[in-house]
Amino acid sequence: MIALKKARKLIQADPETPSAKVLSALVIALESNQAFPLNQLYTLSYPQFELALEILAEWRLDRYYSSKGRLLDLSVHAAELQTA
Repeated sequence: MIALKKARKLIQADPETPSAKVLSALVIALESNQAFPLNQLYTLSYPQFELALEILAEWRLDRYYSSKGRLLDLSVHAAELQTA
């Protein structure tokens, strides 16, 4: 689950960046079965866009992988920072 680890590191490094916010929102939407506006993915650089696609693929393959839980916790924390 390399993409999940990459996303966790990217978000952890600076949760205030636009790319960290988009990836956090994607992770939260995936976990909560909520809608995610796909046009947000187009705001990412191409390598980050590819990372988002890898997250989708990995998420589909293994919904119960432990890295997902850590990434979700970090994403929720990053989302809380946005609302504060």
